[in-house]
Amino acid sequence: MFRSIYVPLDNSEHSDAATTVALALAEAFDARCIGMHVYAGRMHDYRFKQMEYTLPEEYQDEAELLRQRRIHDSLITTGLQLISDSYTDVMRFRCMEREIPFEARMRDGRNWEELVADIEETGPDLVVMGALGTGAVRESRLGSVTDRVVRRMRRDTLVVRRTGEAALDGDILVAIDGSPQSFGGLRTAIAIGRALRKRVEAVAVYDPYLHYAVFNGIVDVLSEKASKVFRFKEQEALHEEIIDTGLAKIYESHLRVAQATAAEEGVGLGITLLDGKAFERVLRFAREREPWLLVCGRIGVHSPDGMDIGSNAEHVLRDAPCNVLLSSSTYVPPIDMRAEQAVAWTPEAEARLEHVPAGARGLARTAVLRWCTERGHSVVSSGDVDSALDDLMPHRRVMRRIHEVTASLDGAERAMLDEPAADEARALCRTCGYAARTAQPAQCPVCGADGATFEPLDVAALMRDARAEGDGATADFDGQKLGWTMEARRLLQQLPAGYLRRRVKAMVEKTARTRRLPAITVEIAEPFVRPELDALDAQAGPHRAPLGPEAHTGPQVDQRHRLPWSDEAVERIERIPAGFLRNLAAEQVERLATALRASEVTLLHVEAGIAEARARMEASGGNGTKMPPASSSGRLNEVTAPVVTALGKRETDAAAPAAAADG
Repeated sequence: MFRSIYVPLDNSEHSDAATTVALALAEAFDARCIGMHVYAGRMHDYRFKQMEYTLPEEYQDEAELLRQRRIHDSLITTGLQLISDSYTDVMRFRCMEREIPFEARMRDGRNWEELVADIEETGPDLVVMGALGTGAVRESRLGSVTDRVVRRMRRDTLVVRRTGEAALDGDILVAIDGSPQSFGGLRTAIAIGRALRKRVEAVAVYDPYLHYAVFNGIVDVLSEKASKVFRFKEQEALHEEIIDTGLAKIYESHLRVAQATAAEEGVGLGITLLDGKAFERVLRFAREREPWLLVCGRIGVHSPDGMDIGSNAEHVLRDAPCNVLLSSSTYVPPIDMRAEQAVAWTPEAEARLEHVPAGARGLARTAVLRWCTERGHSVVSSGDVDSALDDLMPHRRVMRRIHEVTASLDGAERAMLDEPAADEARALCRTCGYAARTAQPAQCPVCGADGATFEPLDVAALMRDARAEGDGATADFDGQKLGWTMEARRLLQQLPAGYLRRRVKAMVEKTARTRRLPAITVEIAEPFVRPELDALDAQAGPHRAPLGPEAHTGPQVDQRHRLPWSDEAVERIERIPAGFLRNLAAEQVERLATALRASEVTLLHVEAGIAEARARMEASGGNGTKMPPASSSGRLNEVTAPVVTALGKRETDAAAPAAAADG
């Protein structure tokens, strides 16, 4: 696999770790090593000449100045060469101990330029270099030399981030996106895994949420005429019915091809399909798995060949907690491996599909395949085509409309999408989250999981939970009602206003729409919101939404009380500004009253709830709208502290050390 391994050296901790990795690979593959150091003699000479006018007067004499120049030139040239020799000698001795062939090289010039030129000259099979150099500081994520070298090379590059005893610990994770570079990286990972006896795992990510977030962003800026032309409802229905699950199927197929490629090499490959932003989910998955090496293509499936590095690869290179191998080598799996993943079509079914206009034929084919796979059909008949399209487009007149519209994609979309979806989802795949319309599917059309993995969806129970949590429903960009409950909306609003909240909101709503859920409860929203809150909790500084007016553009929702309130309690809560702040305080008050088994909410409960909300605000450092001061009462302090403590709020717990310090 590797005949020569190239290692840039600078005597840094990461350079030493890169040497360790290179020697392990060289031993495993019987390769030779090349150690390279670049020194900046010409730069020092140039700088010395610039500073000559600052020398003392006795050194300004022409003869003395020439003598100083000769001394400096000799010291710099000889000294820097000796330093380079000492750097390469360390690697030379380590290679001699393992009987690994070694070649030492050095150059004078700008470090990254000389490295790129020397790599092209020597033509190694693999470059192994440290993520950081001698100039690294605490905030450094990627050294400038490494960054510039990686962008200008077209060779496999292993960037070493782990140092010390953990330099070789862990397994190998490969990110697959269907590009030749990602499949080339897979083969490299398999070879390294076999040589170093490491397990190899593959992960793929598709993003069904991007277009939904984009639609929400542009709905307010389009004119009425432009909105009619764009047709939000039809566009969203098109994505929900066909494109999104089609994306999942495509990336699932990439993983199956990767699995077959590994099987040909005699290696078992674990696979995982994730949804979301590609680099974000890969990084999060890598933090969970803690691999030794993360392999990805230098460029992705959508990048032109001239691209220096793909955006996802760049994010992974900078932020991955492990070593990263950027694959420039390519591999295209044989086409028959992909064909094995497909369902067979009868000639009559193919002929029937020809009636669909060419622009929409691919989408219709995907929909039919999904329908047949879900019902366990391995062969698609003409009757299956009719049934699948009728199921997607009720009242069989839709097929006649498709026949009538043959001129454009616009007509095909209208024929397929003017009708609403047939049913709500009845079962969910535990593996990939696909929402099936049948109660007992035979197989998942996305991930291929057996029908036994489907979990029945209890819509009635979901609606009961929604009614209990309060109605916070809003209308989406296409007019469809999104049944957010009050509890779910408050959970979402714990995220800071801005991109993160919008992104998570779009993911929750997209999931609910795709699964045809009638309401968004805390149970639905929490798997998306909670990981983001936990990630923010791990960071320094306050991040929660301040206890002030709600910082989103959606409508303010009214609080619906679940316990009766006394007149004094209502009067007190209404002194708080209307909106998110009042809603949050009312929620805290009712929770306190419920914990005390109170039959109604009194003024005392309101004061206690406001005290808890104020503690949360002070703990998070929020500077939002201030609450009106509480009335002085001897009973308040006696009740508030034990009640708030008993509820175990983590915001209150976090505030306790600060309060103790102030005391």
